[in-house]
Amino acid sequence: MPFKKFLIPAGGIFLVAYAFYAYSWPGVAVALGGLVMWMLLHFTRMMHVLKRASNHPLGTVGSAVMLNAKLQPGVTLMHVVAMTKSLGALQSPKDTQPEMYRWTDGSDSHVTCEFSHGKLMKWEMVRPASPTESPAQTPAPASDAVAP
Repeated sequence: MPFKKFLIPAGGIFLVAYAFYAYSWPGVAVALGGLVMWMLLHFTRMMHVLKRASNHPLGTVGSAVMLNAKLQPGVTLMHVVAMTKSLGALQSPKDTQPEMYRWTDGSDSHVTCEFSHGKLMKWEMVRPASPTESPAQTPAPASDAVAP
């Protein structure tokens, strides 16, 4: 979605230009005030998510199974961090695309997510192999014969 880089600023410029055309300078002031408020709301949400994530260990999640169920292609890294309340453990080399992050839960299950330009492309959940349990000891069937 590289068009968002140009669409959002172009929309803001169009909004300010239309506000000037329709309402002169007071319209520009209202339009700029609305744009600044929109940017502040996004900044505040980002800071709130990062503050909450800073209070949790890196790369942990309450349940990898629930995270796996909630993930959808195209969500942002910030959305995933908000869901997990933790920054993911970086698995790929720094500053390379795609970025790979991992979140692990208490049972050593983990979800590895691949982000391309900040958007989730694919993910994989891995559960540890459960230890092989010995077959249950079944008691011998009782005999119907009566002993003399």
